[in-house]
Amino acid sequence: MAFQLRRADYFYTTVQNDPAEAWQLLSRLSARKVNLLAFSAVPIGPTRTQLTLFPEEDRRLAEAAREEGLDLDGPHQAILVQGDDELGALAAIHEKLAEARAHVYASTGVTDGHGSYGYVIYVRPDEFEAAALALGLWERKAER
Repeated sequence: MAFQLRRADYFYTTVQNDPAEAWQLLSRLSARKVNLLAFSAVPIGPTRTQLTLFPEEDRRLAEAAREEGLDLDGPHQAILVQGDDELGALAAIHEKLAEARAHVYASTGVTDGHGSYGYVIYVRPDEFEAAALALGLWERKAER
């Protein structure tokens, strides 16, 4: 079961629940050369939506946010898994996390339909290091 791991910083912002909000934000970020590894939009009530941005480069997103007057909360840490889509792939990842007593409080995954998948794992901040070690993201603290 082949997969790659990386720490993925994420930021979120809250916008009005309007069909154009995500499109406008994503368009502005694209124009400023902000490449996203992942993105999600979740309603947080009848009039607001939380947009979560996983930039390839934190600095580039921070610059764009400052220039656009965008209020971001973050960075927060998640783990991005990309791998071969095999039966049980996520179960094997969660087994390692359970053995490390790292609580997954949210996750999102998707396959590309061609044999690969992407998976974002959110763990408690105080358990991030244990999760990273369990999955082999870090060998030991000094290597970060």
